Amino acid sequence: MITKIFRPLKEGFHGVFRHGAMSFSAAVAVTITLMIISVFMMFTLNMDRFTNNLEQSVQIAVMVKYDYESAEQEDTIAMAIQDIPGVSSVQFSSKEDEYKYLMDSFTDERAKQVMEPYGQDNPLHDAYYVEVKDGTQLEAIANQISSIEGVDSVNFGGTSATKLVGVIRSVRLGGGILVAALSILAIALISNTIKLTIVARADEIAIMRNVGAKNAFIRSPFLVEGILIGALGAIIPMIFTYYVYHSLFNFTGGFIFTKMFELLNPIPFVRNVNFALLGVGMLVGFIGSFFSVTKYLRWKR
Repeated sequence: MITKIFRPLKEGFHGVFRHGAMSFSAAVAVTITLMIISVFMMFTLNMDRFTNNLEQSVQIAVMVKYDYESAEQEDTIAMAIQDIPGVSSVQFSSKEDEYKYLMDSFTDERAKQVMEPYGQDNPLHDAYYVEVKDGTQLEAIANQISSIEGVDSVNFGGTSATKLVGVIRSVRLGGGILVAALSILAIALISNTIKLTIVARADEIAIMRNVGAKNAFIRSPFLVEGILIGALGAIIPMIFTYYVYHSLFNFTGGFIFTKMFELLNPIPFVRNVNFALLGVGMLVGFIGSFFSVTKYLRWKR
């Protein structure tokens, strides 16, 4: 039993060192690929954070008509808004709250003095601030709210807000597709390397076949070798991710331009990305080796 467990590991390590040039070239190829994947993972995951922050910050402002400001009428409006699919929360703001917020937003004392007389006869509306689950649905939900009886006006930032959310999501999706494409490329590179290793060991495989070795017994060292190549190829990208992301986070202070574009905290983000890189490296090594060995053994049978 112990021999069955340790033989593939021993042969896998021997394969890596015995065919050092080929293994090294494959590991370098995996390193370059994982470096690119690392950059796009850091970019894509932070873009996901940016999108969520943007969607949470973009609200639909709903102004209530003056003659619908009784408690019963406003409760009916709130319930109608909450019943719309895609609405996550509805928050009420009285006209007094709106006036206070307006006055607090002025930094110029003269402007405050001009607006102070309106406090006695407040011309503002009672309002509801609506958050949505999906930022791309802002316009559709705003249109439904505007048709509710008692709603005076609806403002959600216009199509520019929905376009910005859509652009960020498209960029994030493109990054995910590129990561998948690079993973496939890494699998192909490792597959070709293992294929060369198999050809170089064709005589050994033939001898094992002649003495009755099963395919699983022959295949296992090559699978270990592929996993080791993938793991070795992930070391430099992991170090790169650690230093680059920590440096970026410290340089920017944790956000880009505004607090809305806040970067993910390096802990545990870097650790999770590094585990993912190691896992991707080992997985593509395993898959590339499996395809090469399986195809060769089927062809030779």
